[in-house]
Amino acid sequence: MAFDPAQHLNAEQLRAVTAPDGPVLVIAAAGTGKTRTLTHRVAWLVLEKGIDPRRILLLTFTNRAAREMLERAAHLIGGDVGGMWGGTFHHAANRMLRRHAALLGYGPDYTILDEDDSTRLLKACVSDLGLKDKKFPKAEVLGSVFGLAANRGVPVEETAQEHFEGHPVDLAGVLKVHELYEKRKRGLNAMDFDDLLVNGLRLLQEHEDVAELYQERMQHVLVDEYQDTNRLQSDFVDRIVSRHRNLLAVGDDFQSIYSWRGAEVKNILSFEKRYPDATIFKLEENYRSAPGILDVANQVIAGNPEQYQKVLRATRAAEVKPVLAKVTDGGHQARYVVEKVRRLLDSGEVSPGQIAVLYRSHYHSMELQMELARARVDYVLMSGVRFFEQAHIKDACTLPRLAANPADSLAFTRLMEMFPKVGPKKALSLWAALGEHLNLRDADKRARIAALLPKEAQAPWKAIVDKVFPPGEEGGAVLDRPDELVFRFVEAFYGDFAEDTFENAKQRLEDVEELMTFSSKYKSTAEFLGEMALLTNLDAEQDKNKGHPSGSIRLTTIHQAKGLEWKAVFVLWLVDGMFPAARSLEEPANEAEERRLFYVAVTRAKDYLWLCVPRMRKARDGGIMMCPPSRFIDEIDPGLLQIDKAGGFAPSPHWRGW
Repeated sequence: MAFDPAQHLNAEQLRAVTAPDGPVLVIAAAGTGKTRTLTHRVAWLVLEKGIDPRRILLLTFTNRAAREMLERAAHLIGGDVGGMWGGTFHHAANRMLRRHAALLGYGPDYTILDEDDSTRLLKACVSDLGLKDKKFPKAEVLGSVFGLAANRGVPVEETAQEHFEGHPVDLAGVLKVHELYEKRKRGLNAMDFDDLLVNGLRLLQEHEDVAELYQERMQHVLVDEYQDTNRLQSDFVDRIVSRHRNLLAVGDDFQSIYSWRGAEVKNILSFEKRYPDATIFKLEENYRSAPGILDVANQVIAGNPEQYQKVLRATRAAEVKPVLAKVTDGGHQARYVVEKVRRLLDSGEVSPGQIAVLYRSHYHSMELQMELARARVDYVLMSGVRFFEQAHIKDACTLPRLAANPADSLAFTRLMEMFPKVGPKKALSLWAALGEHLNLRDADKRARIAALLPKEAQAPWKAIVDKVFPPGEEGGAVLDRPDELVFRFVEAFYGDFAEDTFENAKQRLEDVEELMTFSSKYKSTAEFLGEMALLTNLDAEQDKNKGHPSGSIRLTTIHQAKGLEWKAVFVLWLVDGMFPAARSLEEPANEAEERRLFYVAVTRAKDYLWLCVPRMRKARDGGIMMCPPSRFIDEIDPGLLQIDKAGGFAPSPHWRGW
């Protein structure tokens, strides 16, 4: 069949697709058709350049992306792209290792451990080393640290020190576990997911004959989402293309938002240093968003100094400006979003599945989840488990539940199982010994628990008791203050427990902090728990009765929204300290990534965009914290926005448009 790429591509895309041999970097801004460009490049290489598909390697970050691109390329070519290597970095490394594993001391039939297998093996290593103490990091946390070290190409000790900074941990024990874990994998003839990349690169670096084999075979290498590559992946690509040097990398430095899992934006920013003869193309024609949305995105992202400067140009003609919604607080923000969602749905122009609410951190959505449940508006939470169903929230509520209901066996056993040497059977036997009833105000009962607990568990229980019932407060008045009760529980025990248990402990403890603030508005622990149970049951009822997911709006973190798009998008909590996050403002590089995250959020919207800026937050002590608008909002020309003073409060001095 005749292949004429000019019929399907704009001028920018066509230049990238028909680029001559050699290193090529395609900077594909949001919504500019990078997938179309990649697939047409494959077709052009096969049909116009006569390249055998077996000599093309297409690297992606998901198998789904690879399948989609190969299917599109096959359609353009008019037949199968048989023999072409297409898939993830791990998939390509695995194909090589299956043929050459013996060179690294593995059998060709090596097992690939999935996440559950790896966790089980790590647990066995911890146990066999005698480190099975609940103060020692859990296997899931260790696996995350080991994986991050591998993907960044840095020593485990350095990564562990960084991860556990400010938190006492047996670093020598962590290193012993890593050493034994590596030894056990060898003995099992097994590799975990990260080993595939580590060993794939080792194969190319340590065995020149193997490297030459693949360097000769892979005449053309194409890489998708290049801005998300980590050090291992970048080195892997550089090694393979070193002979023919025909590398076409497609990515957008504006959308590099995954440094926390090892991605390095410097890989794309340093491309021209590694390939001085590279040809650079920019795709700037956006087919997704209305012009006003792109104006906002362009203005804010321009504030990052180290980047490939580019300006998104709209191909659509729509005059609706994004809305800056000035709301009073989180509760008002939630009601505002629900009202606007209902108006959108009533208009018939937008279906529920075309609406998304985005936020920087999971806990930012708590008040909205509650308001949606009350309003019986169906929603799908794409960013995890609903707020009150999360494990750490249930953990933090164990003491309040026991304070309100001394017969709550589920809360008691959940609390006890957090302690060293206490499993489900031991927890149940403790409950039976207490007569299946625990009045926390009863000092004798508290002492009875201490006497019954294993020796290793007595210290954490004593720390909790001493914190909750300090001298002068033996009566337990704090038990009627859920926010203070959770705060003391975290201070005495749960903060350290979370650090040792969850790989994303900091984010989970932020959720718990928000739980404290939420609970502070209730007059009693019982009232707080009653509201929480009501909302949880409403959520469960909606889930049970919900039809097709397209009938629900989407709630998601921005990180999980990357690559997706919706007709209408709301962005929550655009205030300094929340977005950008407070912990991300300590270094310029972190602020730059927060700015990229804002850019990603804005460019998910096709037609309508609401930027929500609450004026204040309630503090845990009942006071009010005034919230300066996000510095990103401050950088937007007020003339680019519709200002919705939904709160009706006085202008803020922090933003020139108030």
